[in-house]
Amino acid sequence: MINFKSYITEASAPGKNTHMTHIEDRVLYGGVKGAREAIFALRGMRDMLAGESSKTTDVTVKWDGAPAVFAGIDPTDGKFFVAKKGIFNKNPKVYKTNADVDADTSGDLASKLKVALSELSKLGIKGVVQGDLLFTDDVDTETIDGEKYYTFQPNTIVYAVPVNSDLGKKINKAKIGIIFHTTYNGSDFESMKASYKVDTGSFKQSDSIFFDDAGLKDVSGTLLSKEETDEVTKALSVAGKIFQKIQGSTLRQIEKDPSLSQELETFNNTYVRAGEKIKDSKKHVVNLLKWYEQRYTKEVDKRKSVAGKEKVVQKKDERLKFFSASNKKNLELVFELQKQLVVAKELIISKLDKVKKMSTFVRTKQGFKVTGQEGFVAIDKIAGGAIKLVDRLEFSYNNFSKDVIKGWEK
Repeated sequence: MINFKSYITEASAPGKNTHMTHIEDRVLYGGVKGAREAIFALRGMRDMLAGESSKTTDVTVKWDGAPAVFAGIDPTDGKFFVAKKGIFNKNPKVYKTNADVDADTSGDLASKLKVALSELSKLGIKGVVQGDLLFTDDVDTETIDGEKYYTFQPNTIVYAVPVNSDLGKKINKAKIGIIFHTTYNGSDFESMKASYKVDTGSFKQSDSIFFDDAGLKDVSGTLLSKEETDEVTKALSVAGKIFQKIQGSTLRQIEKDPSLSQELETFNNTYVRAGEKIKDSKKHVVNLLKWYEQRYTKEVDKRKSVAGKEKVVQKKDERLKFFSASNKKNLELVFELQKQLVVAKELIISKLDKVKKMSTFVRTKQGFKVTGQEGFVAIDKIAGGAIKLVDRLEFSYNNFSKDVIKGWEK
């Protein structure tokens, strides 16, 4: 399978699992190389699920937990700690006592970190691991479609486990629930490198801790039928043909200007927020230019001085130089390529979502609504890199939607 390492965005700390781009957005952020890798990565996923590849790929579930928690042994002094993403600051923020937690956090976050500090120390973690916190003292009992569940909602997704199931009995006893997904190795926090796997089998067991790794077990060769494999192949074949038509100069211009890449992604996200797919790529480019006009008009209106207004107009003129006739045509192809990558991605996600350990819902004003997992991560076991596959018109839309009640809004 193609090397995934470049999928970790340059905005992240080197070798740290703090952010990954959506696979279709590699076309924007990775240029020619990123577009090519996105196609090959999806081919690799297809082959794995159809049972046609060597054992080079792992798949993990993206859990909608909060906060991201780091735990383990500080290599500089041998003491157990927990931390948030501030662990990778120039001056790392790690918590080794309740007083450390209180000095940097407050409220519900502080309470959860104190539970994590007390409970996760029982696991006998040797190095440093990262996980998504699912619950501490906020597990509810709710009836959904006539069945009683233990539920917890750290963010957008409500996870539900039948009360009378073996898993439900474990959760009922636990003081904390966490899914581990990344291991770090290094002589200090700054030099640590991420490995997208956690050997939870080496951890000590405790009834007060529900934990697991994020891996999907035994998915290779079990999910895609011949007809479904052909569907994915068709989408990727179309993607490949579109890619061949795009001038490399346009992709390189976008890649070399991170602010432009971000603006294109931001504009695409206006469709996600509205729950709409990109349909007509030519119209999409026209709407993109209108969006730029409105954006800069608002910026001009904010400025009080003539000089300030002129500065914004200059900035607008400079940006719009990119939209030459040639680049407009190539942008249409870029958006067409993204559309085809999404088609292939969604076919793969629909299959992966059938293999899950817990029921997943969103909480709306009208009641519970079934939803899929947050997404999945494909990991190259040889090179160690990872890519993110998320159904943005489901999870991302739910994330943005005011009709969906989030965990912190209950």
